Amino acid sequence: MIEDYIREVPDFPKPGIMFKDITPLLQEPQAMKEAVRQLHQQIPEGIIHKVVGIESRGFIFGPLLADMLGAGFVPVRKPGKLPYKKYSTSYQLEYGTDTLEIHQDAIRKGENVLIHDDLLATGGTAEASCKLVEKLGGKIIQLSFLIELSFLKGKEKLSEYEVRTLLAY
Repeated sequence: MIEDYIREVPDFPKPGIMFKDITPLLQEPQAMKEAVRQLHQQIPEGIIHKVVGIESRGFIFGPLLADMLGAGFVPVRKPGKLPYKKYSTSYQLEYGTDTLEIHQDAIRKGENVLIHDDLLATGGTAEASCKLVEKLGGKIIQLSFLIELSFLKGKEKLSEYEVRTLLAY
C-alpha cells in the first residue's frame, strides 16, 4: 500500500536519476498514518530517549515517531542552521563533501537514540549522523528509513548498526 504512494520522477535532480518522491504519501492521511505505524512497529522494544531526524525529510516522520515513543526530537542540520553551540562532521559525497551539525546539548551520554531519515542511498549522511550522536555519547539503537535504494549499498556502510527500511528499490 505505501509503495503505491511513492512517485518516480525521472531525471531529477539530474539526468539519469530516478527520484523517489514521497509527497503523494504525505498528501494522503491514511497512507502517511500507515507508514508511521509500520516504521514504529520496526523499532525494537525498550526505551528510546531521542529520535534524531536528518535534514530535511527526516523532519517529517522523525517527530511523529518521537511522539509515539515519548522521546525527544533532535534535528541534524546542514551548516549555519542551528543557533546554539554545535558539533560538526564532514563526509564524502559522490562529488565533493558536505557537513552536518548537531547541538552540543542535544543528547546526553548513555541516551538511547533512533536515527531516522526518509531515504538510505549511499549511507554517507546516515554515517555522519551516527558519528555526531556517538560524539555526544548517545547509544544508537537503530537507523530507520522509509526507503532504501539497495543498489547503492548504503547498508554496507552502516553494517555495525541495526538498519530497518520499509521499502527497498
